[in-house]
Amino acid sequence: MTQNNIAVEVAGITRKFGEFTAVDNISFQVAEGQIFGFLGTNGAGKTTLIRMLTTLLRPTSGQARVAGFDVAADPGQVRRAIGVVPQSLTSDLDLTGYENMDIYGRFYNISARERKERIPHLLELVGLSAWAGHMVASYSGGMRRRLELARVLVHRPRILFLDEPTIGLDPQSRRVVWDFIRTLRQGDAMTLFLTTHYMDEAEALCERVAIIDSGKLIAIGSPEELKARIPGSDIVSLKVPQLSDDTAERIGKIPCVHSVSVEENTLRAYVDNGAEALPLLIETIKAGGLRVVSATLHEQSLEDVFIHFTGKSIREETKKVNFLIGAGIPQKWGR
Repeated sequence: MTQNNIAVEVAGITRKFGEFTAVDNISFQVAEGQIFGFLGTNGAGKTTLIRMLTTLLRPTSGQARVAGFDVAADPGQVRRAIGVVPQSLTSDLDLTGYENMDIYGRFYNISARERKERIPHLLELVGLSAWAGHMVASYSGGMRRRLELARVLVHRPRILFLDEPTIGLDPQSRRVVWDFIRTLRQGDAMTLFLTTHYMDEAEALCERVAIIDSGKLIAIGSPEELKARIPGSDIVSLKVPQLSDDTAERIGKIPCVHSVSVEENTLRAYVDNGAEALPLLIETIKAGGLRVVSATLHEQSLEDVFIHFTGKSIREETKKVNFLIGAGIPQKWGR
């Protein structure tokens, strides 16, 4: 058990690539046995932070301790205590699922007896027992992701780092991965450090969430705590062509409206009672000579929290990850 039951402790950590600051003076702690989520868009600095915490990158400044060990001074001790599932798929296509698991166990000097007992159990947990003897080249993307989640557990890590674990997966495969993560939390009570840009994923899995934007830590707390920091219980979203700052100002003066944010042609109003406020908001916009194309009403979510703190929404992005370089490092610095 680490000192004060803290699994990950980060103090003022910064990482620069030349003049570019990917992670900017971040500090936080993760308690043992917790599922901790780092939430942000692609390029926000999540993967760079993961690479520092897993000893693949040295911090430019600041300090981080993982499982009680300094990532810069004791990288070997850190690596023995952790498991890492990166964004890119790293399983060997020319080996079977079982062989991928077995060779991973050998890297960590796991005895043949323990490998023989543990690997079938892990493959069963991720629903791949029937595919254990098949070449990984025949696996779907979701199957490969599940294999890599199982493989990283062969050496029984104390802390598991999952970098965008469901990126690119179909909804059904994502749910399977979610269920497996929950099983890990209940079974071994290990610490899980999860990065994601899926709001529903963070809300469904994480007990504590940190929001990162442009390399800076913007907010941290449980999903409920973060949502409680936004005034108003409901969000009214109105799509208005030719939306102007004057319109937002007039909406903001309505008594039941706590705050207003604008993104392109969409106005979001944080209100106390959405059902009562919606007609009043539409009338105010129409009085300004504009029309409302669509209107939606919903309770606050982590998506709304992210918009509130960063002023923008997370959008689906497709990002190619160089297999050798990995995500989070500008290409010119990875070669």
